[in-house]
Amino acid sequence: MSIYKEKFKPLKFPRDEQKHDHIIEWWYFNGNLRTKNGQSFSYMHTLFATKPKLVKIPFLQNIPLKTLYFSHYLLTDNNKHQFKEKINPICLVDANSFTKPLLWVHYDNTCLIEENNLFEYHLVNDFVDLRLKQIKKPLLVNKKGFLDLEVKTTYYYSLTHLETSGLIKMGDGWQEVSGLSWMDHQWAQTPLTSDDKWTWFSVQLENRLDLVIFIYGDEIKTYHASLIDERNKISTTDNVLIRETGKKFVSKQTGATYNLEYEIFLPDFNINLEVNPYNKNQEMIFGTINYWEGGVSILGKINGKKVRGRGFMELVGSPMKKSLTNVYLQQFKRDYLNKGLKLISKEFLEKFRAYK
Repeated sequence: MSIYKEKFKPLKFPRDEQKHDHIIEWWYFNGNLRTKNGQSFSYMHTLFATKPKLVKIPFLQNIPLKTLYFSHYLLTDNNKHQFKEKINPICLVDANSFTKPLLWVHYDNTCLIEENNLFEYHLVNDFVDLRLKQIKKPLLVNKKGFLDLEVKTTYYYSLTHLETSGLIKMGDGWQEVSGLSWMDHQWAQTPLTSDDKWTWFSVQLENRLDLVIFIYGDEIKTYHASLIDERNKISTTDNVLIRETGKKFVSKQTGATYNLEYEIFLPDFNINLEVNPYNKNQEMIFGTINYWEGGVSILGKINGKKVRGRGFMELVGSPMKKSLTNVYLQQFKRDYLNKGLKLISKEFLEKFRAYK
């Protein structure tokens, strides 16, 4: 087993909001939003940057670029259980991106811009047009923004309490929404490996306590939770218990099985949480990689006192049970033939060849 370790350098902002010269990096946003009449929506948006020849993902290694950018995003109507997603396997990033004092990125039809102040963003894609403002200090995961995962190290910080307002598009029109978002920025001088398996939660409780909780790895596992309270005090623990509690989702596309209900116990903080998804069908497929991503409701107790909140869950490492060819043929049928667009099979085949 290869071990990838990096020497830690303290984080500074806004410098460390920008792109780093690392093998893998991402800027990840999620949020749970509501309309004025109480409709509930969840969204996710992620921009990735990789060095294709070093990242050790077969379908990316042949791309003749020094840095490859790609993005994934989704939007879910939690009341109607409608889910839509978009995978952009190659993003064309504007030459001025990552050159300004604050974070400023334009790619394809998307922008991720800090317009006025540090940690105040304007995020736009096909599904959302949102403004986000962080009202807490950054949560430096593990108190330093740096984690040793046994087989690798990674830099990692979160903006856990982004007040959010703007527009989302589900169906034909745009709707006004407001709520809370979350942002993760992570980078590592390491390829993705067969041990890259994780169960991950972002948690935003109504008492203004925010937590990131996860299990990373398969043979060698890392358990971790970092939290930030309303006074910006950060606490961490590796004493994390996560238990699957029943509900599963079996994907019709890939045959992968995802466990969707969990109980989380953090003994050091006397915190018990129950996590339940708003929607079951939330699978994302990117080449040979499949994962589950979606909004969750949270109930629990802290020191015996009831709490509730909302959050997001990401499940990576559930193996596909169907061949990749069948997966993409099903996707083609769903996205194109069922909509009567039979003349664009050439476009699909080009996309499929790019993944192989």
